Amino acid sequence: MDQELLKTSKKQRLIIAVIAILMIGSFIASYAAIVLASGSEGDMDDADRLVAKYSEQRYEQQKALASLSRDDFNKFIEFKGRISAYNESNANANGLEYEDLVIGDGRTLEDGDTDYYAYYVGWCPDESIFDSTFNSNDNPASFTGILDASAGLIAGWNVGVVGMNMNGIREITIPGELAYKDEREICGGEYKPLKFIVMVKEKTTELNDMYDKLSLANTKYQYAQYGIDYDKQFGDSDDDYEYEEEE
Repeated sequence: MDQELLKTSKKQRLIIAVIAILMIGSFIASYAAIVLASGSEGDMDDADRLVAKYSEQRYEQQKALASLSRDDFNKFIEFKGRISAYNESNANANGLEYEDLVIGDGRTLEDGDTDYYAYYVGWCPDESIFDSTFNSNDNPASFTGILDASAGLIAGWNVGVVGMNMNGIREITIPGELAYKDEREICGGEYKPLKFIVMVKEKTTELNDMYDKLSLANTKYQYAQYGIDYDKQFGDSDDDYEYEEEE
């Protein structure tokens, strides 16, 4: 074979070089993509583990509260059947109304008193529950939340609990003017009336401790949703709790 035919022109060599560069670049890009994907997958695994860790801690605190509040829940849940639809126009027109379902045996709440905890359920005119301290609004089996009244509540709630005795249970109907007015849309609109069943509790040492632990567990879980390890970030860990990762 003629050796001249084996020789390549400058143009051909340039084309070959360009192809080689493109192939090498493609290989590097592919490799980088694999490495980055692998790294992202690893980060996602870490994020999942972080959420699982603090979710488990929160669940343990919720179980502790459920155990502590079992008797109160059993009293409260007797009135779940009262959660039903009501006439919106009438509720707004009639103003604040309440009915005591259980008379408490503790001190009486005075006007402006916010030094207490509460378990509650709140619902809309169409009987849909918009908030509660239940573990499940559909099939409640326990309390897994507790409200600190000093955190700030709507005017109708603050007025509606006056005269209640600690450990008592009351149903309160709040007109939209004493609820969220036009400051917040709730139950599908503004100036919506709300109904609550409320149980008020004294701030005992035991409940204070439970509230603090549950609040911290909720905070840690919320931070974990954003990939932040609360204990590492703030150096605040629960020495009594150890999270063991399943193998």
